[in-house]
Amino acid sequence: MIDFPLQWLLLGLPLAFALGWIGVRLESRQWKREQRDAPRAYYKGLNLLLNEQQDKAIDAFIEAVQHDPDTTELHFALGNLFRRRGEFERAVRVHQHLLQRADLAPTERDRAQFALAHDYTKAGLVDRAEQAFRALEGTAFETESRLALLGLHERSRDWRAAAEVAARLEQAGAGSFASRIAHHWCEVALEADARGRVDEADAALQRAREVAPQAPRPWLIQLQRAVRAGDPAQAYASGVELSRRNPAMLLMVAADFVASAVASGQRERARALLAEIAEREPSVAALHALDLVEEVPAGTSARWVEQLRQRPTLSAALEVLSAPAAAAAAGLAAESVRAGLREAVAGAARPLQRYRCAACGFEAQQYFWQCPGCSGWDSFPPQRIEEL
Repeated sequence: MIDFPLQWLLLGLPLAFALGWIGVRLESRQWKREQRDAPRAYYKGLNLLLNEQQDKAIDAFIEAVQHDPDTTELHFALGNLFRRRGEFERAVRVHQHLLQRADLAPTERDRAQFALAHDYTKAGLVDRAEQAFRALEGTAFETESRLALLGLHERSRDWRAAAEVAARLEQAGAGSFASRIAHHWCEVALEADARGRVDEADAALQRAREVAPQAPRPWLIQLQRAVRAGDPAQAYASGVELSRRNPAMLLMVAADFVASAVASGQRERARALLAEIAEREPSVAALHALDLVEEVPAGTSARWVEQLRQRPTLSAALEVLSAPAAAAAAGLAAESVRAGLREAVAGAARPLQRYRCAACGFEAQQYFWQCPGCSGWDSFPPQRIEEL
């Protein structure tokens, strides 16, 4: 009775050892196979992505994640692919899954939070995106998150919040945002004016001037507000300040400026200022403003001949061609005008006197039977661009 169990025990020990050894070997082979399959699926997905086959790349990355669910890089790649394809819900789920992992390193957690915030932004979930970006304060993604927040506030026209974020970015050394903040306060002023809140608009414009003293837009808005309020003296003074900061911007409101100058008895000073601007930066707008302040028909003064000779543009040609015939004959040399008109038309027509490949858009002055751009045959229509 005693020998029977001892015999089986002596036989069972080697058998148990053999079974254990076989199990370890099988497990080791399975592990090696999974480790081998995971990078293979990853590189397969990367290759498909480089070949712009996003659908197949996503399938490959999903397979790789299944083989190695602990690899964060695969999750990030998969989430970014979902976002690029517009599958924002799936991207959100991937990045939320990462954030729920207890073993995720702090840097990787911040990275997942940043990616999740972009998912919300692309999906149009502005409130959630703002919360996700604000959660990254004090992290390595702080500056990038603030820049994204600035863009969100601007798109949603929350100008005060945008000005606050831009100011914090400037204080943190992310660059100069003075001009951008000035635009924010100008937008606040316009909204206040639209609601009839004059004092609020005045305060906003004052903030804009303090933030960016050289910004032209606050003075341009101030000129337009003075015109609407029936204060030509204030409008003229605002126009002068505007010209000191950006002379070309004054030409955008030349009609209001000239009318205010005339009404406040400053015609000659306005004419001298506009003549100085036209001398430094000759343009159609400057000549048109001078015609306006001198009360001569547009396009009839001798200045237009010189403009057509030096800068033959279609806009200048249109002004001359639209001028009253009698006034133009009295003030302009016919041959000089014709020469300027020819130059303006020739310059405008030159880019259109080309042939364009219907397959790839390659343009050339001469006709090609085989396109130099895409090597296609018979892809050039026999008509030039202007005739299509």
